Amino acid sequence: MTPTSTRTRDRRDRNTARRPSGRSVRVRTVFLGAAVVATLLAAIAVAWFSPLLSVRTIAVDGLGAVTREEVLDVLAVSEGTPLLQVDTAAAAQRVATLPRAVSVRVQREYPSSLRVTVTERVAVLYFEATDGTHSVDVEGVDFAVEPPPLLTPRLVTATPGTGDPATVAAVQVLEALPPEVRVQVEAVEARSDTDISLVLVDGRVVVWGSVERSERKAAVILPLLTQPGQQFDVASPDLPTVR
Repeated sequence: MTPTSTRTRDRRDRNTARRPSGRSVRVRTVFLGAAVVATLLAAIAVAWFSPLLSVRTIAVDGLGAVTREEVLDVLAVSEGTPLLQVDTAAAAQRVATLPRAVSVRVQREYPSSLRVTVTERVAVLYFEATDGTHSVDVEGVDFAVEPPPLLTPRLVTATPGTGDPATVAAVQVLEALPPEVRVQVEAVEARSDTDISLVLVDGRVVVWGSVERSERKAAVILPLLTQPGQQFDVASPDLPTVR
């Protein structure tokens, strides 16, 4: 064997000796992975139980008629509760049970706060009942018994309230009106969900019919009201009439 071949073999043997076996690499990888997982679990455990990441303040936004005390009462999150233990979706659902709340969002704000954002219902119609004046919102929900805001139109229908088809249709018609006409509406008369009329503050009447083709009816009614007359019928918007 030549000296050159001997030196080559020696170098190869040394390199082979330095290279770790596949088994040792796998063992090292397993231990490293276990250490990372253990560290993450420890961090999560600290965050889950640590008083440093617990609820100290609760901010409530969007309130009008609803009070902060009403929100906190149904929110049911105690001061000192770790933030990660607060189920924000469940908390929002609890606050949403307030009759005036149309939507609620609960957010964690680290290190130690919760923020509750409430969107309240707004009256677009009202109706009179034996127990008082009821407010109805844009979804047709009867949400409060109290005097409505000034200039809110009155709803006249047989069975007003949440889930009533005529009530829902009346709201949809009101929402479809051009602003210039809507401010003139004193009452919405809904004999059914397909027979709706609007009584204006000057006594004129707009016969709307059903909610179908409301966009077309809204385009027709504004110029139609510039004509003399008492009753303006847009139930068939392609053939409107004035009497």
